[in-house]
Amino acid sequence: MCITLFIILTIAFMVVRLMPGSVYDNPEYSIEIIQALEAKAQLDKPWIIQYFHFLKGALRGDWGVSVKIAPCVPVFDVIKQRIPITILLNIISLVISLPIGILAGTVAAMNRSRMPDHIISFLVVIFISVPSFVFATLMQYFLAFKAGWFPIVYSATAAGTAKYRSMMLPMLALSFGPIATVTRYLRGELIENLSSEYMLLARTKGLTKYQAAFRHAFRNSCVPLANIIIPMFTGILGGSLVVERIFAIPGVGGLMVESVSTSDHFLTVAVLLFYSVISLFTILLVDISYGIIDPRIRLGGNE
Repeated sequence: MCITLFIILTIAFMVVRLMPGSVYDNPEYSIEIIQALEAKAQLDKPWIIQYFHFLKGALRGDWGVSVKIAPCVPVFDVIKQRIPITILLNIISLVISLPIGILAGTVAAMNRSRMPDHIISFLVVIFISVPSFVFATLMQYFLAFKAGWFPIVYSATAAGTAKYRSMMLPMLALSFGPIATVTRYLRGELIENLSSEYMLLARTKGLTKYQAAFRHAFRNSCVPLANIIIPMFTGILGGSLVVERIFAIPGVGGLMVESVSTSDHFLTVAVLLFYSVISLFTILLVDISYGIIDPRIRLGGNE
């Protein structure tokens, strides 16, 4: 993980430094002031010297300050202010997605090639094919602007139910993709396990179709799902980059877009680091979860 993170930071630094313009570009600054600021941050040096200066500061915990969005504020202090709303938005979206996806996948597998299966499969194709920001825009227009059922944008000053009502549409927009993903994978795994020989043995013991499915096939189908469910959190975070901007949510996703568009380079690298750390830890959790779900994997590793 450390090696991977080092490579990601190196690429992120190089890409950000190759972006046109200066981090200190400002109509109010003269050319002399911009050059003085760049010299102070060693941005007037060759990029390899800038890179070693960046690593030296990073090892000391100095990742720089925001220049455009929150001037003179350390970059991770800016991120810490935005993390709670982003984590809340994504966790609730994931909590909504899992039970609905598991239920839909189970219903589709148990009614294979019947009308419920066809309807669910059609919806899965729609939810996977259409990006979350398209659903966000459509719901914002029809449910918020036209029908008036929800606030058009997120209200940071609201409290209680009003606050969660303003978060309902972005949470739903971020949930459709994960619901379709869980449904598709669980349906495929359940269908494969329902046709296995051990299911026939379970039926001959006197178990009904549903008893055999939930006691035996369902748990075996959850093993490959671990590789889908845990990284979905990172996937939802990626989708929230645009959704947060659509609903004016002051989260990390909107901060990422804003830092890139304003050339706040130090903040951009810090946000990329935030997303990279979460992605790497989700990969680690996937590997650990295999042994928890399927004891055979854990026993095989001990041997």
